[in-house]
Formats: sequence, structure tokens, C-alpha cells
Amino acid sequence: MTSATHSTLFPPVPDTADAVLDGLDPEQREVATALHGPVCVLAGAGTGKTRAITHRIAYGVRSGVYLPAGVMAVTFTNRAAAEMRGRLRELGVGSVNARTFHATALHQLQAFWHKAVGGHMPRLVERKVQLVAEAAARSGLRLDRNELRDVTGEIEWAKVTQRVPEDYPASVATSHREPPRDPAEIAQIYRTYEQLKQDRMVIDFEDVLLLTVGVLQAREDLAQWVRNQYQHIVVDEYQDVSPLQQRLLDLWVGDRGNLCVVGDASQTIYSFTGATPDYLLDFRTRHPSATVVKLVRDYRSTPQVVHLANGLLNQATGRAAEHRLELVSQREKGPEPVYTEYGDEPTEAEGVARHIRDLIRSGVPAGEIAVLYRINAQSEIYEQALADLDVPYQLRGAERFFERPEVREATTALRGASVAGRNDSLLDHAVDLPAQVRAVLGTKGWTAVPPKGSGAMRDKWESLAALVRLAEDYARAKPDATLADLGAELRAREEAQHAPTVQGVTLASLHAAKGLEWDAVFLVGLTEGMLPITYAKTAEQIEEERRLLYVGVTRARLHLALSWSLSRSPGGRAHRRPSQFLDGLRPGTGSRAARAAAGGAGGIERGPAVRKRVRRGPVLCRVCGKTLTEAGEMKLMRCEDCPSDMDEALYERLRDWRSHQAQELGMPPYVVFTDKTLMAIAEAVPSNGHELAVISGVGARKLDRFGTDVLAICAGEEPGGVDEAGS
Repeated sequence: MTSATHSTLFPPVPDTADAVLDGLDPEQREVATALHGPVCVLAGAGTGKTRAITHRIAYGVRSGVYLPAGVMAVTFTNRAAAEMRGRLRELGVGSVNARTFHATALHQLQAFWHKAVGGHMPRLVERKVQLVAEAAARSGLRLDRNELRDVTGEIEWAKVTQRVPEDYPASVATSHREPPRDPAEIAQIYRTYEQLKQDRMVIDFEDVLLLTVGVLQAREDLAQWVRNQYQHIVVDEYQDVSPLQQRLLDLWVGDRGNLCVVGDASQTIYSFTGATPDYLLDFRTRHPSATVVKLVRDYRSTPQVVHLANGLLNQATGRAAEHRLELVSQREKGPEPVYTEYGDEPTEAEGVARHIRDLIRSGVPAGEIAVLYRINAQSEIYEQALADLDVPYQLRGAERFFERPEVREATTALRGASVAGRNDSLLDHAVDLPAQVRAVLGTKGWTAVPPKGSGAMRDKWESLAALVRLAEDYARAKPDATLADLGAELRAREEAQHAPTVQGVTLASLHAAKGLEWDAVFLVGLTEGMLPITYAKTAEQIEEERRLLYVGVTRARLHLALSWSLSRSPGGRAHRRPSQFLDGLRPGTGSRAARAAAGGAGGIERGPAVRKRVRRGPVLCRVCGKTLTEAGEMKLMRCEDCPSDMDEALYERLRDWRSHQAQELGMPPYVVFTDKTLMAIAEAVPSNGHELAVISGVGARKLDRFGTDVLAICAGEEPGGVDEAGS
């Protein structure tokens, strides 16, 4: 049987329709040959659902039943749509369109606007945060960055669940949501936001769906055109559909039955965005004649990982749990999952980092390892622990740098200046490449001194400053480089952001990990209050948290490690307890039957002994004396809000030195020292090895390796060059 997850890089295109079916298991083949009528595919994690539905489309086209232009394949993310297009191309049907819900709706809206509405279609606002911020200000409300993001999410939820501003407060109460601000305040921001869009004749992504629904409802001729054009519709990840998306899908399908949906109710983890598995679970009721196929053969994970996943769902309750799929691994036996209990978070991070280093030394590629956590704020301590061991990593889920509006505008300006060359008066007094970049970006908001405080202005400045530093680094590496050369470098970096060139361990939230897989997965911070998260109160919310852990478990192919810590910081009270979802699964808890369902699940390890830390007990802010609990604050030895006395010039010299070190050693800059560690050094300005060693992120090993250089820079002297120990 051909694996569903590890195909060759360039597989040969099947030469006949029947050849498309080669290598499919019986259930996948049943999906691929069910070309007519409503079809519902219930597909567990790792069972080859994308393989099944792309082969279904390809078999339909290659056998002459489908016309390529008559197939509409929709999913929920650009990554998933790109994967589907790639699979279809490999099967010889690359002309079939596979898009996201939003992209499909936008394409139709653009095509129908002039006929249905007239005039020019409103401009699409891709990032609504700034408009929400303005709406808040006009409503007399001030939001910090986190509140702004959360309020934006609330507006998106209200729109996809089809709630108008007036209905929002009551909807929050009935849905048991915990909004970031008073519901009446959010309703006011929502109302003002909608008015701002109307005044400026712009629309957002949710409006694309709403307006497409409106057009197709109002114009039966256009709705019929869509139905005639697309005779066969396939929807992937159907458990994630929202009420608004389902409403649009109903208009696309009409009273025809040629609809195929694929999903797994046990992987519903986006209900906070309006997603609901009810449409998947009710599909047979809505379509009594539907063909239902279950995919349960797991080609991704070992029996040990699958047993744990099944055991986790065996304890679930609720409607989704009633329809859970019992997976059956198709792989050979592997190592048992490892459970590890640590005394505190830093020790947990260090233990996980050492385990990862050992896996890499044993031959597991760094890119095939992931550390998954519940919230993004947990990443920093693992970034530091991996950097301390020279283990490269990459963050997943952060906003892509080159997609930021200010970066797009800046790169456009740089390209324009490179074309104008010396005819551009901006460059009259710029003697080298960095000076040219500073001159151009000075017109876009960059200044030699950063703006005070935080917020959007500071964020924009940081983006532009990153381009300035990149130009300085590039000029040092290539002294003869021109603006055109830098432009080519920027284009290459932008193109590579979808496939990072650094082969690093992935750090990601459990939500961001959906749809991905690795040879080794570390699930960390599995404590009550974190998973399930503390604000999950209702039974439905608790069960979604369980499904989130299930998604994390099923990302692992071979190695799986689960860990938790009893306290936040060294010397803290050990008051935490492991996640309730591990009860009956980890050794020493629950019944023998429950442990058997989890496949034995190995044994609990105690966190290995770690080097003695210089600083024990509570960490106090050196400015106000408050006890620090956040990893970033503990690194800086001060509260985030307390004033910084950082030597900006020293910080920049340290950054320049770090860039040179990283280039000489062939490693990413953060492996030398993270930005937070450099900030802490620039604030403390240590004068000897002891003062440097107590700064979080330095430690004995990096003190030996880089201490002489760092102390020289702090003293205003020139560093001695690359340390021999690191070469």
C-alpha cells in the first residue's frame, strides 16, 4: 500500500484514468469512484483525505465524467489550496481550480459586480486592524495591541455568524464567549467600523462572502450561471465551515446533489471564529441519499501515537465525540510516547531542548521536529533554550514580514530608487548602500531615533529599521552591492518565506499546527489552566480544548513527547497539576482499561537535572521591585512597562557584532544571542564575567564562548574577533 504522506518528489503522471486509482486503499478508492450524488467523507487524521479527494477529481476528469472547468474545489487556507493544486497537477488535471472560500467568492463578486450592482467594486481592505483602531478612537475608546487584535476577532466572528452590531451583546451572552471588552463597547466599535467602511467605499474579507451571498440571492440568473458552470463541488475541511460559508455553499449547489464534503468532527478547533461541525454531522440528514465513506487507516503515525490519540478521544463527550473515528495505524511499531514532569518552566524548556538536540544528533532532521504549545506567549522560553544549544528554529504563525504594508511600500520605494539611480535627488549625499537605503526610507517614516512608546508607529518604525539593518549587513558582506542588488536580495527573501531556508525546529501554537506533520513532536506546557485554557468554562469549550490536544498528538509520525511543569519559575510553589486530558492516559492515573486504550503510553520521566542556575527564588524587577513572572520580563530583569535605561548605541554595536559572529559561524543571529538578551546586556552594561553571567540567556557556556567580546564592546573597546571555541 502506498503511503498517504510520503510520495516521491516528482511522481509520474498517471497515463490512464484507471491508473489514477493505483495505490489507493479500498476506502480511498470508494471515495475516488463515487463521482455522482452527495458524498460525505469522514476522514481521520493522517488517513489520506487530500489524496482521496484529489484522486476523485482526477479520476472524474480523466474518465470524461467531469469537465475540468466544471469542478469547484474549495478549502480554508491558501496553504491547503496550494497543496490541492499541486496534487491535481501531479495527476494531470492542473487546469482544475482549487481555491479558498474567500478567493472563490471574490472571483465571482468581481465578475458579477458591474452587472448586479453597477459602477466600480469597492476596494478590498486586506488588513482591517488599522480601521478597527480608528473606529475605536472615534468611539472614544483606547485599545492596546492585544485588545485591538481581539476586538478585530470579535467583529470577524460576529460577521461570519451573521450578527449585526445591535445583536452582538445578546449573542455574546448566549454563546458563552468572553469578549476582551464590554460587549456594548465592542458593539459600538463594530458599528463605527462598518460606517467607516461605507464612507470610504471599502470592504473586508467577511464582506466578500456577505456580498456574494447577497448578489446570488438577488439575482437568480447569476446563481444559475454558477450552478451551470460548476457541476461538481468539493469542500475540504468541512468541519470548519461557518454559517455564512454554508449559506454561500447552499447558493452554489442549489437543488443539485453533486456535492462532496470531507472533514473530521474531532478536528474542529476553530469554533471561536464561527466554525461548527454541525453541518458535517448533519450532512446525512440534509442529504438522505448521500454516500458516506469513513477513512480510518492512519498512514502518518505509529501504533503507539495512534493508540494515544484514540485513548484521548475515548474520554471525550458531546456530539462530535459520538461521531469520533477509531484510527488504525498502518505503520510499524515505534517508540512509546514519553511523559515528563518538570519542576518549573525554564527547566522544562531546557529539558525539551536537550531532547531535541539528541534527536538531531541521532539523525532526525531539525526541520522534522516541532514544539507545540497552547498560546504564542509560551514560545520565548523555548526560543531561548534552543538558542542556548545552537539548535536553529523557526516560528510559525507570525505575520510574514514582507506582507506588512509598510514593508511593501518601502520595498517599492527602494526598487524605484534603484531604477532612478543618481537621477534621484534623494541619493545626492548618500555615499554608500546603507546611506542610500536610509535616505529612501526616511521618506517612509524611518528616523535615526525610534519613536517613543509602543503601538502602530513603533511597529512601523521597527519594520523599516529591520530593512536598514539588512542593508547594512548586506553591504558588509558585499561591499560593491548596489540598490538593484539589494532589491534582488529582497525579492529572493520574499519568495523564500513560504519555505524558510533555515532548516530549523518549528515552534508553533497548536492552532497553527493544524494540517502539518513532523517526525517528532513535543507537546509542552500541558497543565490545568493552559490546556484546557483557563477561560474554557463550558462543557463544549472544554471538549474543544481536548480536540486541540488531539490535533497536536496526531501531528507526530514517530516520536511524541508530552511534558508539563509544576511551577512557573525556579523556586516557585509547585501548585500546578497536569492537564485533566492526560488522566487515564499517563502512567499512574485512571483505570487499567484506559491505559490500555492509550497503548501503554510508556512511563513518566522526571525532568533531568540541569546546571545550577545563578539566580534562584523569585525574580524581582530592578526598577520597581515587583515579582516578575513572564519569561521576557525575567530576561530583562524589569517589568515591560517600567522605563528602560538601555544604551541604544551599545545595543546597536552588539547587534552589529552578533551579525558578524553569525555570518562567520554560519548560524542564524538568534543562536548567538536573542534580541531580548542583547537588550538585557545593553541595559545592565556588565563590567566583568560575573555580571554578564547572571543575565538570562548568557550562562556559563556562552560566557566562555562570547564573553570576552561582549565585555570588550560594553567597555567601548573593539572585540577580538571570532572565538576559537566556536570555529
